Amino acid sequence: MKQNHVFAETIFALSSGRLPSGVAVVRISGPKTRFAIETICGNLPEARHAALRVFKDAEGGAIDRGLVLYFPAPHSFTGEDSCEFHLHGGKAVVDAMLSTLYAFEGCRMAEAGEFTRRAYANGKFDLTAAEGLADLIAAETDSQRRLALQISSGAQAELYSTWRNELIRARALIEAELDFADESDVPGSVSDQVWHSMRELADRIGKHIADGKRGAIVRDGFRVVIVGAPNAGKSSLLNALAGSDVAIVSDEPGTTRDLIEIKLDLAGLPVLVTDTAGLRETQGKVEKIGIGRALERASSADVVLALTDLSDPIAPALNVIETGAMLRVGTKSDLAPASVAADYDLTISTRNGTGLEDLLRVLAHRAELAAGDLSDPLPTRRRHLELLVETSKEIDAAICEETAPLEVRAEFLRRASHSLGRITGDVDVEDILDVVFSQFCIGK
Repeated sequence: MKQNHVFAETIFALSSGRLPSGVAVVRISGPKTRFAIETICGNLPEARHAALRVFKDAEGGAIDRGLVLYFPAPHSFTGEDSCEFHLHGGKAVVDAMLSTLYAFEGCRMAEAGEFTRRAYANGKFDLTAAEGLADLIAAETDSQRRLALQISSGAQAELYSTWRNELIRARALIEAELDFADESDVPGSVSDQVWHSMRELADRIGKHIADGKRGAIVRDGFRVVIVGAPNAGKSSLLNALAGSDVAIVSDEPGTTRDLIEIKLDLAGLPVLVTDTAGLRETQGKVEKIGIGRALERASSADVVLALTDLSDPIAPALNVIETGAMLRVGTKSDLAPASVAADYDLTISTRNGTGLEDLLRVLAHRAELAAGDLSDPLPTRRRHLELLVETSKEIDAAICEETAPLEVRAEFLRRASHSLGRITGDVDVEDILDVVFSQFCIGK
């Protein structure tokens, strides 16, 4: 765990969101925290107990009456002296408090993610937990909340730390054989103990990398793309799912030229539904671009809804779409005989709502299957996946280079443990800290 880092400046910010609000929380952290509390409140309250105080500015004028909580180092979120002022959430009230704090020497407004960055620097948690905290703040669905909470609690870091310790132990056994080959207390042969365990570890990491697809679905959304011939009812379906007119509906072919996307919450999972340009032969340059984008988006979708107008069946050109998850959906079922339904997975009518609940139920089920069990830590960020792939490659190199000297194979394992350490922030991550913490909001 990192040692406490002493920051020269004291930072402060509004941490409770947009004004006006019923209550506003102004957070402060750093060496001038006690001075700020005593100047604004008159005296220091008991640690970690809310105290009612009159907040005063530098001239002694009252700013507001509210609660103050003091958290002395190291038992605070940031690991340094910090406090929270709970005020009424009026803009003028908060501005007066921030202006008072700004006037203190050595105090300044915090940058995005700076409180969390100080907590990381002071060893309050690792880098994955910090990223999980950012995801928790941004969570919009229950599955995103649960996964982010799991990561921010340290489950992911514990998994990677376990793997890293296995790599370190393997290197230790190799070095023991190199340095003390004649000693009786050096266990077994390297090939028996190390390479078998490294193959098992490589398999576990490979499965974890594959689970990145599930993590991406939870974090970024299960992707559903609507395709079909012009006037097949694609935009009408999108509007029905959105509950508002987000797309233009017209009898004129080619009205949808670009991708239009909405986000749904189905079974606690984010589901992104995209309306696309009608698939047909056309000479229009703009429409051609729209059709190209439709085919591209459909080829990477988790589910493609292939729509056909039951009252005027024109099968969409689907042979160019490479996807294994397609649902054939008949639209405008209110205008067609019931006998045609057998040719489709689902039939719907956006005019009277027939079949829409069944469609949502099917999409929710598909999304749940794709996301799988969320009780295990999943890699949710590209940074994690890239470093996991690097780790896997280094382990594979150490295993496969059977004719290489043990020193070389041990070096591959050292590089693998280094890549794992970069995920949690245990080694050499200064180059990525700005990127990670800039994703936070001000005041966190």
